[in-house]
Amino acid sequence: MRLEQQPAYVLHARPYRETSLLLECLTREHGRLGVVARGVRGERARLRRAQLEPFHPLAMDLLLRGEMATLTAVEVVGAPVRLSGDAGLAGLYLNELVVRLTERQDPFPLLFDAYAQTLARLAAGESLAWSLRRFERDLLEAIGYGLQLQYDSATGEALLPEASYRYMVEQGAVRCAPGSAHALRGSDLLALEQDEMPDNIGLKALRDMMRDVIRFHLGGGELRAWRVLAMAVSRQPTNR
Repeated sequence: MRLEQQPAYVLHARPYRETSLLLECLTREHGRLGVVARGVRGERARLRRAQLEPFHPLAMDLLLRGEMATLTAVEVVGAPVRLSGDAGLAGLYLNELVVRLTERQDPFPLLFDAYAQTLARLAAGESLAWSLRRFERDLLEAIGYGLQLQYDSATGEALLPEASYRYMVEQGAVRCAPGSAHALRGSDLLALEQDEMPDNIGLKALRDMMRDVIRFHLGGGELRAWRVLAMAVSRQPTNR
């Protein structure tokens, strides 16, 4: 199957043979693809290799055969997204998250759009913590593991902003006593649902909740980026 001008981002690259790369790419119409990029390493291929950096919005021509695709042409579409410092670390976390939680050749157009939007937010200097919580929420929704953030799953009643809840991955939010282990304020869950940034206490509680949810869907595994990213977010001003 030939895919022409496929919107894509490179998530990960590693050397393959003497002059090639094996890429993991997120495409809009075909989901995550394994891609062989031949002849892109070495002095003569420097320009083409530079096009395959993470965070660059690309248009790829691909030849898809079975599990893997072969890159036949690539061009950067518009201005590359420039992420450095803590924003760059956050971007690499996005890439690891997508690689670990999606299957190859499973299309998620809404996930692709959320990814592009999150890169733009990071490049614009928006809050790392809030940008990542929004992306995690949208990623889970796109792959069929959407969060239940409106109702108490035990009673069916609407969440109360002033009440405390524990989020059970396979069930949803369940009311608990204030101060209980893993307790979140109802207002924080509703903020995530309504796309309104909570305060720093809420952002930390939502981070911990999201890690539990993601860890569950990884089968109990960990992400390498979590430790590095935690240090990055902790260095940000409290009003971000």
